[in-house]
Amino acid sequence: MTPLLAAGILGYLLGSIPFGLLLTRFAGHGDIRGIGSGSIGATNVLRAGGKGLAALTLALDLAKGTVAVMIASGWGRQAALVAAGCVILGHMFPIWLGFRGGKGGATGLGVLIALAWPVALIAALLWLATAVLFRYSSLAALVAAVLSAGLAPMLVDRMTAFVIAGIALLIILRHHSNIRRLIAGTESRISFRKG
Repeated sequence: MTPLLAAGILGYLLGSIPFGLLLTRFAGHGDIRGIGSGSIGATNVLRAGGKGLAALTLALDLAKGTVAVMIASGWGRQAALVAAGCVILGHMFPIWLGFRGGKGGATGLGVLIALAWPVALIAALLWLATAVLFRYSSLAALVAAVLSAGLAPMLVDRMTAFVIAGIALLIILRHHSNIRRLIAGTESRISFRKG
């Protein structure tokens, strides 16, 4: 097996672990896909299971992005970039969930931490500011994705910037329904008060 193929398989398999779904089931909240937006990400876990489960989902989804890239980086920079793309694809399109997974925000941030930590830091701060000011998780993710794609060419090599831009585009496309609701004024806001 070539390093690039191994990196791709590793990334996809790590990415496809549905932590939000598993945690809410273990906590007795049932199938999160039938709640709120139907997503398996931390924002929907917040609606279903509260802040503790949401924070754990966020941490684990972020960690799988970072871990996939860090492991694959031992096989070279190209392998790390392949793992970066595949861990996002695994999270968004897990085979065991009928290719219906999360939207990639937390896992994308995890990838950024491993590939370009200054971009990750700025994106995380902007995500937090947008989420606190406007209370739309989807808007925060979109703003952070666009900023990451814009900043990357100034801070990393061309191939890494290309991969980051591709991930940002995937995140934006996965938020298509959120974008429509934001325009219509019907998007759900984050509640920071829920247990």
